[in-house]
Amino acid sequence: MSIIKIGIITVSDRASAGIYEDLSGKAIIDTLDEYLTSDWKAVYKIVPDEQKRIENTIIDMVDNQNCCLIVTTGGTGPAKRDVTPEATEAVCDRMMPGFGELMRTESLKFVPTAILSRQTAGLRGSSLIINLPGKPKSIRECLDAVFPAVPYCIDLMDGPYLVCNQAVIKPFRPKKK
Repeated sequence: MSIIKIGIITVSDRASAGIYEDLSGKAIIDTLDEYLTSDWKAVYKIVPDEQKRIENTIIDMVDNQNCCLIVTTGGTGPAKRDVTPEATEAVCDRMMPGFGELMRTESLKFVPTAILSRQTAGLRGSSLIINLPGKPKSIRECLDAVFPAVPYCIDLMDGPYLVCNQAVIKPFRPKKK
């Protein structure tokens, strides 16, 4: 069995310039390490808030690196340089709006400014792309909410079978008849 590849993209001008450490990308990796018992490998990049760079990184991770899942962090707010959702939409074949709706609903339990976030998700080929907010605490809250649907989504696209640590996260897969 081959190792499953999952793309992690941190979108941040300052982290990409080395001004500060990328805690958000590491939070995604740590969370996925807790969720997954499958053998997996992170394909990890830090890019500035530039739409073309984000688009090219997603395309490379899906088309060349064969990542079945791409998780981005950052660039989902209302600031002028927050363009991660636009980059995601530009490279996706189809959008999955339920992911963003659920993440905002979950985040509203913690902060009233969650409505300012523009998280989204979409499909490119046989890969699922999910945009998360930039704060590590919010990353975990959002992933806890949406990840139960992720393995089955990847199953439906004929991707690799993600095995999860049931004590940490319970993926939903319909019962076979």
